[in-house]
Amino acid sequence: MNGQAWALLAGLTMAHGASAADAVQVDIRDFMFSPAQLTISAGTQVTWVNDDQIPHTLVDTNKHFRSAALDTQDRFTHTFDTPGRYEYFCTLHPQMVGTLIVTARP
Repeated sequence: MNGQAWALLAGLTMAHGASAADAVQVDIRDFMFSPAQLTISAGTQVTWVNDDQIPHTLVDTNKHFRSAALDTQDRFTHTFDTPGRYEYFCTLHPQMVGTLIVTARP
């Protein structure tokens, strides 16, 4: 398998919540978080990547995490150690919402 195919496979695996070294990626594209809802295990590191041409932010409604404005291709990473439900949004575009459900490690 060539490098591009491997990267695509790894990205698809991570985007659906499967753990590759306990890390997943959420893409910000077309004024949406993709995936908009994600279930992960405690200890997982989540990285959001802004694929839009305008800035976006991430703010947890309960103030557990908050990013600065992310320009195109900027990243924000947070590790979720505590199980719970984390709802977040973009302060610049409040219609953009996402949810992370963090479960206890098996």
